[in-house]
Amino acid sequence: MSKFNRMHLIVLDSVGIGAAPDANNFVNAGVPDGASDTLGHISKTVGLNVPNMAKLGLGNIPREQPLKTVPAESNPTGYATKLEEVSLGKDTMTGHWEIMGLNITEPFDTFWNGFPEEILTQIEEFSGRKVIREANKPYSGTAVIDDFGPRQMETGELIIYTSADPVLQIAAHEDIIPVEELYRICEFARSITLERPALLGRIIARPYVDEPGNFTRTSNRRDLAISPFAPTVLDKLNEAGIDTYSVGKISDIFNGEGINHDMGHNKSNNHGVDNLIKAMTSEDFKHGFSFTNLVDFDALYGHRRNPQGYRDCLHEFDERLPEIIAAMKEDDLLMITADHGNDPTYAGTDHTREYIPFLAYSPSFKCSGLIPVGHFADISATIADNFGVEKAMIGESFLDKLV
Repeated sequence: MSKFNRMHLIVLDSVGIGAAPDANNFVNAGVPDGASDTLGHISKTVGLNVPNMAKLGLGNIPREQPLKTVPAESNPTGYATKLEEVSLGKDTMTGHWEIMGLNITEPFDTFWNGFPEEILTQIEEFSGRKVIREANKPYSGTAVIDDFGPRQMETGELIIYTSADPVLQIAAHEDIIPVEELYRICEFARSITLERPALLGRIIARPYVDEPGNFTRTSNRRDLAISPFAPTVLDKLNEAGIDTYSVGKISDIFNGEGINHDMGHNKSNNHGVDNLIKAMTSEDFKHGFSFTNLVDFDALYGHRRNPQGYRDCLHEFDERLPEIIAAMKEDDLLMITADHGNDPTYAGTDHTREYIPFLAYSPSFKCSGLIPVGHFADISATIADNFGVEKAMIGESFLDKLV
């Protein structure tokens, strides 16, 4: 019998809590990540008021310097810690795959100088559209459509760009290149980037609308990932006949592997919370695991280096936390974490190599406090332990500490 009948894991995408021990091995616009601190720098520079996460123990997580505006609780209602990444990467797929028990020892390929001509030519031949060569480099997703969207509207050319992540992104105005056509082109790009020297984690369709000077990306984004290279705890749960619910881009990140109930993509963080609550309150979800990604922190504010917007986004989530807790049953467990950092006060526009926070809450808890600092994969090992399935490659359960 499971200790917790249902477990709900929410990933606050990019909400790191301080540089990891090996952060200086990772570089951001030529600057090592060793001084990065997403939550710490937001708290210090623009203030942070998250009383509901603080009540669970966010301010109690061990740090060299306490979070400036998130006080430690003398009697928190949950358990807290921070977790370290062992995989070689600081991207979304690496973080989520490790959370589900994999150790990525060879990072995906990245293209700081843009994609090779061979890839662009193949996409041109398949699509019948030219590719704007000047956009073929690491680029901000909003800046690239500001710079090349007007040209695309005139010529119908493709905007293909990348980032510090192992991704190929194609931006297309929905009135010029219909969404279904964009998806077909992205599916072809996925088919030619499945092995080295162009092994990419994701191909991302980036539709947008409106007029020059006022372009807006739409919620029709689609991520085409590759399947994990080994079974994850999601697979173990699915094989055991245990319900696994995906909210947001989780299904994309795992290429659907191990997911048996997909609540669909999120139009926003708030929409994602709505979808999570819809799953939690469904009569069909009686036993199992839900896995939610809320991406706005990363996509809208981290990469755009907007600490005020990032702070406001954290406030928005914190305000919804009581609704999530209200949707829990007595024997549910809620876990809140992240997948990497993206310090909006830091150099460049890349992710940052950081610890991730971990908070846990159940109405059934009799105690609370700190869990020893561990690793990302400890989350999945704990989930596996709870549901009586094998863990994946790595991770150590802390289930016995949640009492």
